[in-house]
Amino acid sequence: MDDQWSHQKMTFVKQAGSHVKPWMLAAAAVPSALTCVLALRANNLKMVELRQAVYDADKNNGDIEKALYALRQQVYGHMNTSLTSGPNAVHPPIQLKYTYERLVQAQGAAVAGNDSENSATYTEAQQYCESAVPNGVSGSFRLTCIQDYIKQHGLKTSQAQAVPKNLYQFDFVSPTWSPDLAGWTLVLTVALVLSAAGLWLKRHVLSHLFNR
Repeated sequence: MDDQWSHQKMTFVKQAGSHVKPWMLAAAAVPSALTCVLALRANNLKMVELRQAVYDADKNNGDIEKALYALRQQVYGHMNTSLTSGPNAVHPPIQLKYTYERLVQAQGAAVAGNDSENSATYTEAQQYCESAVPNGVSGSFRLTCIQDYIKQHGLKTSQAQAVPKNLYQFDFVSPTWSPDLAGWTLVLTVALVLSAAGLWLKRHVLSHLFNR
């Protein structure tokens, strides 16, 4: 009984397989491919939207970290979200101009503040040493006094330096394949096309070879 049931089952599977034509698989691949193309386009459009949000946050001094995080998640998690376009594209692609200008301005203000503190410390040193070292004593002693006073009171000598690039330049790389609608429909399309090609090859080419 079991052998008869197994034989009937195998016969059914073979008959069902014989009714599948290569053109059926190829036809099924068309809507899958169209869905894949539309999903890839949607991925890219979402990236462009989030990139613009980063630029807006940069210009308006908004929440840049939040905007960058959303953009990074989109690019890292989806195909066709490359930030660069064209052979002459700027690299790295995200360069926050306004953030850079604010950083440079803030650093300049900090240095200017240190210069003011230095000037005040030097003035205090002069006043102290003028009273501590009489006029009749050689000027070299007063100079030594000023130098010692400055060392004791910690004269700040910070200088302006270039703002680190990682504070205003970013580059996120999209994956070759991603487990989203675009990725899975791509897999399905390729599988259908290969199956159609393999079935056609089996039925037309190999059958001719064996029937010779």
